[in-house]
Amino acid sequence: MKDPLFCAQYGLDTFNIMSLFIPNTYQIYWNTSVDKFFEKMEEEHKKFWKMDNREAKADSLGLSKAEVYTLASIVEKETLINAEKPDVAGVYLNRLNKDMRLQADPTIVFATRNWELKRVLHGHLTFESPYNTYLNKGLPPGPICMPEISSIDAVLNATYHDYIYFCAKPGGDGAHAFASTFEEHVQLAKSYRQWVDKLEDQNK
Repeated sequence: MKDPLFCAQYGLDTFNIMSLFIPNTYQIYWNTSVDKFFEKMEEEHKKFWKMDNREAKADSLGLSKAEVYTLASIVEKETLINAEKPDVAGVYLNRLNKDMRLQADPTIVFATRNWELKRVLHGHLTFESPYNTYLNKGLPPGPICMPEISSIDAVLNATYHDYIYFCAKPGGDGAHAFASTFEEHVQLAKSYRQWVDKLEDQNK
């Protein structure tokens, strides 16, 4: 998977080769060869994208299948709430369409490889990496995780809205608050930070 020529035979590169793999349950035997394994993965990949009009939906978004997968990986890391995923995907599609940086915190975690990072702070945002979506416009060069099918479908069936910001809601249930303007977003983010600070004070 680190061999560019190997990846190229699937129309992918070393950054996005993971997008060949569709999360599912497969029967793979101990004596399955590498070639047979990848043959199976390619077959499942083609089958997946032909189902439910997925390929046409990707085309309508102006994204390749690999790009949909990459965006889905960000959505996957942003929220655990399936019902929110189309809304989150819609935010990122809006930002792409407006030529705005995605500014996705999960890409910072991936870029720094600091898997224990719970709160992305200002100092993390200048970390040099092609995966840093605060520094670089557009999608990162490849997925930051293997997204669930629900996340892929959330991108393909993203909610149409005018939101370009979101942040966590107070309460700790993983839900997010969405905003169309920066001013509104600042107020929502302030409310969340105040809730976090209060919680930390209580736990001292």
